[in-house]
Parts: sequence; structure tokens; C-alpha cells
Amino acid sequence: MNTRDFFVHESSFIDEPCIIGKGTKIWHFVHIMKNSLIGENCVIGQNVFIGSNTIIGNNVKVQNNVSIYEGIICEDDTFLGPSCVFTNVNNPRSFIERKTEYKKTVVKKGASIGANATIVCGHQIGSYAFVGAGSVVTKDIPNYALVVGNPGKIVGYVCQCGEPICFGECVETQCKSCGKVYILQNGEVKANYDSLQYESIEGDKNE
Repeated sequence: MNTRDFFVHESSFIDEPCIIGKGTKIWHFVHIMKNSLIGENCVIGQNVFIGSNTIIGNNVKVQNNVSIYEGIICEDDTFLGPSCVFTNVNNPRSFIERKTEYKKTVVKKGASIGANATIVCGHQIGSYAFVGAGSVVTKDIPNYALVVGNPGKIVGYVCQCGEPICFGECVETQCKSCGKVYILQNGEVKANYDSLQYESIEGDKNE
């Protein structure tokens, strides 16, 4: 580790070996276990635990009181809200060791997990998906989905900027906040950067 490239508060512990990227800030009372990989320009909040063999991408924000256990992957630009919870075993018992049974959980690029949400292990949170505060995720979440409740259910979709997007009866829509265009195909939302159809319609309305 090269401590000149990132900041670690004096109250935190980092077990070696591990890799921490340039510009990352690690705040009070954090414990990072060996063989973990943390990317560049991350912010690791107070009282965070990061387990061995964990992978965290670039520009990830981990808020206070989050534990990220072995088997969890957080891709670039993900946000983990305060006190959100991950698991890594489906049927834990204190008297049975199941370290060989950890289930992989992946938080895809740009996804956000709200405060106090629980992510049951073995599932994938799609790119730019948004898990509402206090929700319980028990299955895979598709890209751009907005999920709330216990168990978590899809109640809508969100733009990359985090604002809601609405399709209604259309298969194409545009974010009213940032202007990005999306299409809904076979139940999946995709960014449609090449589409000019929606922009041309809006142009006609303004003439």
C-alpha cells in the first residue's frame, strides 16, 4: 500500500495485503481485511467493515455503519446508504461453519442502495437501479428499476441521474431532468443514446 495516494484516518485498521486506489478516503473506525480491492476516489464512511476478498470499484460511496462481506462486489459509481445490510449465507447457523458456501452478490455500475435496506445474498442489483430505504431485496433487480418494500418490488424506473422516468403506454421516454432517452423492450430498460425520434417529436411541439 502507498499511503501517499489515499487518506486513512488514524482510528482505522487496514490489514495487509490489500489494494486501495488513489484518492480514496477512509474515515473513522473502519476495518478493511486483507486481500480486499478498493478502487480510486472512493469514500468509506465511519464504522464500515470490508471483508476479505471484497471488490469495490472506482468512485464508490459507502456511508456510515455498513458491513461488506466476502462474496460482495460493488462496481464503479455505486452508492451504499447508511446502515444498509448485506448477507453472504442463506441459512446461517452459529454452530455450522459455511465459509465455503458464500453466495455472490453484485451491485452493478451506478446502482444506489438506500439507508437500512437489506440485500439478501446471491442476487444482482442492476446498473443504475435504486433500492429504496428500508427495502428488502430477495431477487435480482433489473437495470434502472426502482424497488421498494418488503419484499422489494419494482414500482417504477429511474434515470442515470436518479430522477424517475415514466413510460406509460410508450416504449420510449426521456428524462425530464437531464434529457437522456430510454427504451423499454421485453421488460428491460435500456439507455437509447442513438434515438432521435423522441427529440424530433419534442422539436415539433416547440415549433
